[in-house]
Parts: sequence; structure tokens; C-alpha cells
Amino acid sequence: MTYNCLFSVLTDETLARHTLEHAIAMAKAHDAHLDVLCLGVDRSQAGYYYTGASAIVLQETITRAHSEAQAIETIVKNTLEGSDIRWSCDSGVAQLADLGRHVAARARFSDLAIVPQPYGEGCGAELEPAAEAAMFDGHTPSLIVPQKAKPCPDPKCILIGWNESIEALNAVRAAMPILRAADVVHVTVIDPPTHGPHRSDPGGMLSQYLARHGVTAEIDVLSKTLPRVADVLLRQAQDIDAHMIVMGAYGHSRFREAIFGGATRYMLEKATLPILMAH
Repeated sequence: MTYNCLFSVLTDETLARHTLEHAIAMAKAHDAHLDVLCLGVDRSQAGYYYTGASAIVLQETITRAHSEAQAIETIVKNTLEGSDIRWSCDSGVAQLADLGRHVAARARFSDLAIVPQPYGEGCGAELEPAAEAAMFDGHTPSLIVPQKAKPCPDPKCILIGWNESIEALNAVRAAMPILRAADVVHVTVIDPPTHGPHRSDPGGMLSQYLARHGVTAEIDVLSKTLPRVADVLLRQAQDIDAHMIVMGAYGHSRFREAIFGGATRYMLEKATLPILMAH
């Protein structure tokens, strides 16, 4: 497996250049084509306006969304024209409630989506549905790039958050081109179950699977010494000086994680390293 088709959706002018840096680096490393969708987001909710105001407000918000899309498209074209990769760019306007449909329609025809970090300070409401649409509706693994992360298309040390879930296994399979090029991959298991077929060898089957693909893997079994599993993963990534994290996304439902929290949402908010996720 290789990454021949990369996709990125940009909805925030302030995050465009940083996300493009990661996308361009990945395209160069894998000799891939990069497709960028520049979206202006209409955040209006027509049903909540007083009588007579809807048409005026809607026209203004649509005009503003068009301006945002054009501004993002200008940044993208100016940036990509100076690169030596194969690329294409398209722009449009979408309502916030319908954003996912537009993203998924394009993401599904790519090998990897590269999107900005959807949670955290300064992150707009449209970043979350854009990132989730690529993974859920587009069924495309996604590389989440935090604002503080530097482009690292060929990470030499990678941490895999392993919990025996199908989501985590899908993420490992999606990350295989990157894992095979790494010097070492740490399969990190936190509080493995005391009962079950893998209790005596946590992560053993995955390590064997990786070895057969030419990946040098080490298994790290850790205790949950911090309140959140995500905190343990982030600390371990710092301790081993990892360049990237690979993990499954939303083992629980998105609604449950939105209400009660979860490892996926917390990682997406707190991580400072690129995270490759798949559902």
C-alpha cells in the first residue's frame, strides 16, 4: 500500500498555510497527488431569525462565506504553485449543517486526509465536522496536524495506541507505509485485560503482524497511572521522543464522547504531535 492520493479540506484562513506544509511534505515523501478543497462556511441558522430578517442575513452570510473561500483558495494556489508536487484545488460554500457531505464526497476518493486539529483554543466549530466527515462518512484515515506540530512525513519513532479494537487495527493498516519506513514502532498497551486470549501476551499478535510487514516493533505495557488513558499515551510519546501517534478513532460513539469525553476527543485537543487516526 502507498499513498498516491492525498486530500485536505481547509475552512480557516489562519490554519491554511500550516496544514498545507504538512500536506506538501507528505505528498513529496510519497510522490502523491494532493487535492485541496477550500470551503467557505455559512454558519447561519435561518430558522432562528426574526420575521423579515432571514433573506438579508442569509445573503450577507453567503457573501462572507464566498469571500472566505476565495481568500483560502488564493493562499492555497500561491503556496502550491511554488512547490514541485502534483496538485489540484477547488473551492465552494457549504452550510455548517451540510459541511460533512461535501467533505466526505471528496475524501472517499483519497488514501489519506490531512486536516487541522479540530479542538482547542482558536478552533472554529466547522473543524470538528470536517475532520469527522473524512473518517466516518468518507471512510478515509486522517492525519490530524496540531498547530504546534512540525511536518514529519517520515517519522522515525512512532507510537501506536493499541487496545485490540478494530478501530486501532484499521489505523495500523492505514499507517503501514509510514510504519515500514520508521526505525522503531512502539506498540503501547495500557492496562491490558486480565482475562481473554491475549492476557499473557498483550500486543503480541499485532507485533507479529507488523514484523511480517518489515516493521521493527517494540511492545510497551503500561499501567494507567494518570486519570486519562490519553494522558498516559501523551506522556509515553514524550518519553520515547515519538514523532507521530497512530491510534483508532472513536471506539465509543461520537455522541457519548461529546457528552462524557473520551480518549479520541482528548487526544485531538491536547496532542502536539501529528496523529494518524482511522475509525
